[in-house]
Amino acid sequence: MSLATRPVASVPNDLEAFWVPFTPNRAFKKAPRLIVRAKDMHYYTVDGKAVIDGSAGMWCCNAGHNRPPIVAAIQQQAGELDYPPAFQFSHPKAFELASRIAALAPGDLDHVFFCNSGSEAVDTALKIALAYNNVRGEASRVRMIGRERGYHGVGFGGISVGGIVANRKMFGTALGGVDHLPHTYNREQQAFTKGEPEWGAHLADDLDRLVALHDASTIAAVIVEPMSGSTGVLPPPKGYLQRLRAICDKHGILLIFDEVITGFGRLGTAFAAERYGVIPDMITFAKGVTSGTVPMAGVIMRKGIYDTFMRGPEHVIELFHGYTYSAHPVACAAGIATLEIYQKEGLLTRGAALTDHWQDAMHSLRGLPNVIDIRAIGLVAGVELSSRPDAVGSRGYDVMVDCFNHGLVLRNSGDALALSPPLIVERTQIDEMVSILGDALKRVA
Repeated sequence: MSLATRPVASVPNDLEAFWVPFTPNRAFKKAPRLIVRAKDMHYYTVDGKAVIDGSAGMWCCNAGHNRPPIVAAIQQQAGELDYPPAFQFSHPKAFELASRIAALAPGDLDHVFFCNSGSEAVDTALKIALAYNNVRGEASRVRMIGRERGYHGVGFGGISVGGIVANRKMFGTALGGVDHLPHTYNREQQAFTKGEPEWGAHLADDLDRLVALHDASTIAAVIVEPMSGSTGVLPPPKGYLQRLRAICDKHGILLIFDEVITGFGRLGTAFAAERYGVIPDMITFAKGVTSGTVPMAGVIMRKGIYDTFMRGPEHVIELFHGYTYSAHPVACAAGIATLEIYQKEGLLTRGAALTDHWQDAMHSLRGLPNVIDIRAIGLVAGVELSSRPDAVGSRGYDVMVDCFNHGLVLRNSGDALALSPPLIVERTQIDEMVSILGDALKRVA
């Protein structure tokens, strides 16, 4: 029997075919952590064990899991319109969702370009920045400025402006003409801070140094996460983002906020830009827009950027960019239903109401074995552990595994642990998560 006619059911499910991303595959396949079901705040393993979701999936399931209105919207849309062409055609829900997202964004950020992942959103924003400067007669502005320890996805654009070494070192030269601001973390000055640290606003001034080095006429955009998430949760110092905005304005440089993690309520506001009172020129989003149910992402841009492209003959394409699945109807339906839940249940601001309890609970771990810093803001926290001299990252990995085995999902980035529960989390569940983590820290040497 040929492979083409072989019954699918006869193919063994032996864990070998799937290369699990960002995972030590050999270790995982020896003791796989398999999840088969989810509801509200919990995952369920193959043996039926409930595991509390302390990471909102991967920063994305902000409304919790398996919410009936989102499920119903996905089912209905799949039964009505599975897919229309994404170029030269569209469908009503794409415009409805774009309007709702634009209404949530601050200032004149009122046009949305859809894609499918945070990585695609970053590459899209970088391309829009380059094209914008081109069409307005400043084609020499081609340089991008990222930041050390920044994470902007895994596309070649994202790893170029990103600043996490492991994500870059295997892949050689990616985009040319990229430079980086220093990261904002200083443990000596900032350890065990609640919220934004007092020290560090001056680090934004390094952008002036880069302008002096490269000249403003060559720099298209600066891209930063308002709060760096994947590197271990680094809140911005007080005044840092405001200074960055002022320097960009001074030199005519676009400012892009990567809000793939911070968007849709993670810091207690719809977008982090609102929390900090800073209006960037573009915002990238993903994850929480559909509460993780269907892949979707996008870029929100200011009106002036969009209007700059809307010149020339009306039959000519203004931006030669897009994806087959841009504004996929099932994703749009999921996004609309998700935003309705956020509004109805007040989830976009719920993190602000829980911040004090969250911060106090997380900081109660101070003094436990190997804890050298705790950073908590909104409904996200990072717990930094001392590294083993001979195996950097192994302690964080062991704590992550121990937590899962005792009923808690969290993320580790090396020896930094990150928690960011769904926005529906209750105070008792916060306490439960901290208790499980605390016990794991005591068990793992």
